Amino acid sequence: MEDADLHRRPAITWRGRALYRQRADEPAHLRDLDRNATRPALSPGDVVILDNVGFHKSERAEQMVKAKGAWLLFLPPYSPDLNPIEMAFSKLKALLRKRAARSFDAIADALGDICNLFSVTECRNYFNAAGYEAD
Repeated sequence: MEDADLHRRPAITWRGRALYRQRADEPAHLRDLDRNATRPALSPGDVVILDNVGFHKSERAEQMVKAKGAWLLFLPPYSPDLNPIEMAFSKLKALLRKRAARSFDAIADALGDICNLFSVTECRNYFNAAGYEAD
């Protein structure tokens, strides 16, 4: 592991999952939007569903998403049932507990392995269960 303070910030799309890593702060979030797999994967008309954490609400992040022809949908506070990633987190946490990883490296490895288990169909089902229709 190159950074003991590594944070992983996952994202899912109706086309499948994307996991990226950076520190959970605005400059790192913007770097991820700018150069990560999530931004090039955005297509005109896509909707980016976000909770209300502060770094999601930056003007630059909004500009970057809109530049791809996509738009932002901010969820109401305390609405995990409307957030497809919460369903994925439930599976991820259950599988992580099952792995019983206790060291930093073991947890990081387990997260990588577990995230590879999310299929496109499963991700699409999370969106459907949250009330979103994917084309």
